[in-house]
Amino acid sequence: MKRRKRYRDGESVENFWPSFTDMISTIALILFLLVFLAFIQQIVTGSNLEATKKRLEAENKKLELTTAALNKEQEKLLLMKQELETTRAEVEQGQQALQLSLIQSEEQRKIIAESNQELGNLRAKLQSVALIRVNVLNQVKEAIEKEMGQANGENFVTVAENGNLILSESILFDSGSYQIKSQSKEILNRLAVSFQKILEDDETRKYIDAIEIQGHADARQGAISNSMLSSNRATSVVDYLMSVNPVLGKKYGQYFAASGYSSYRPRVEGENQEAWKANRRIEISVIVKDPAIKNLINEYLEQD
Repeated sequence: MKRRKRYRDGESVENFWPSFTDMISTIALILFLLVFLAFIQQIVTGSNLEATKKRLEAENKKLELTTAALNKEQEKLLLMKQELETTRAEVEQGQQALQLSLIQSEEQRKIIAESNQELGNLRAKLQSVALIRVNVLNQVKEAIEKEMGQANGENFVTVAENGNLILSESILFDSGSYQIKSQSKEILNRLAVSFQKILEDDETRKYIDAIEIQGHADARQGAISNSMLSSNRATSVVDYLMSVNPVLGKKYGQYFAASGYSSYRPRVEGENQEAWKANRRIEISVIVKDPAIKNLINEYLEQD
């Protein structure tokens, strides 16, 4: 019995060692596998980390590009905002300018209206000055015609195209003479009275510069003879007016002038009796003062 037991015990010892070795080998294999797996994992993890790093770098670049683009857009937005502010300011300035322009336009309209009224008044005054000459001539003509009427169906006084009064030479003088006819002196007497009445009007007199008595002749006698004859006839008329009315000569003689124009200012062109008769004449011209008109203009310009 004992020998068998030892046999069994010995058998048991022989079976134990192979099992331990297997266990150790298995553990070693497992550790190796774990180490290998850890190495593989490290390799895989390293590869993934490198790829992740590259992806991260790529994303960073994209982010930088996006940030740069965003910055540009922000700059554009800022510029647009500044332009908008500038435009708004310009619009506001334009509105203010428009409002100011409307106000100025209204003021200018008022000024223009006032100026038009003032110009209308000035025009009326200037027209009144221009009419003075015509009025004086008409007063003289009417005074003579009222007192004397007509002689032999002929008017003593007519009005020329230039506004001058015309006294026919045949009424006042014989042919080639500058001596006043006796029957014509009554005409000049009335003329002297008419001039006195006109010049005694202060409002009318202030616009009169001169009353020119002009002698005119036809072209038949030659320039020298006609010049002397026309001058002598004009002087004869002025001298007679001053002598027949001493008041006129004393108070208003400075207004009268005598001029001879010979045949240089014919009324009618031609070499016939009708033309010669029309051109032989005494003309009375009332010369209006230029300063009178200038004073009216200066008064207008000096107005506030």
